Amino acid sequence: MEPHAFQPDQWRDLYVMLGTSAAALIGLLFVATSLHLDDVVRNPVYHTRAYNQTRYLVLLLVEAVFVLVPQPPAALGVEVALLNALGLSLPLSNVYSFAYRNKAAAVPGGWAIGRALRYIVAFAVGMLGGAAIAVGSGWGIYLVTAGHVLLLVAVIDNAWSIMVGVGRQA
Repeated sequence: MEPHAFQPDQWRDLYVMLGTSAAALIGLLFVATSLHLDDVVRNPVYHTRAYNQTRYLVLLLVEAVFVLVPQPPAALGVEVALLNALGLSLPLSNVYSFAYRNKAAAVPGGWAIGRALRYIVAFAVGMLGGAAIAVGSGWGIYLVTAGHVLLLVAVIDNAWSIMVGVGRQA
């Protein structure tokens, strides 16, 4: 075996923790959103952001499952690359929607290109890592993990921003 080949057993505990974190945050996001449901539903920007945070967390949970399922590295790489390509489509469609179709949404606490760029970078890094794993490169899992953690941090930051914004409106 190549000395730097992807060795799933070495990543198991980390991905159990990452998957558990995503699952717990999905639950907390549901609770926080339901406590302020009227405010979130009334504001299209907060509504879209809360919905997208849930989708991002589900993608993180699925990615952790992919890493934990025993399978050939090439299959894992393809799955992770495709999952991150799907994830990448979400912030790109948001950039189009808010920058070109709904410019009024770019208000404080609303939509911001910086937020979208964090998601775009995280998914692009994850896609690159998946492709690297698919072709047998051992460093691909490091990129997948970096993208995963970057996305998790971005979701946490954005969820906090939504709750602070909703609190200011109340």
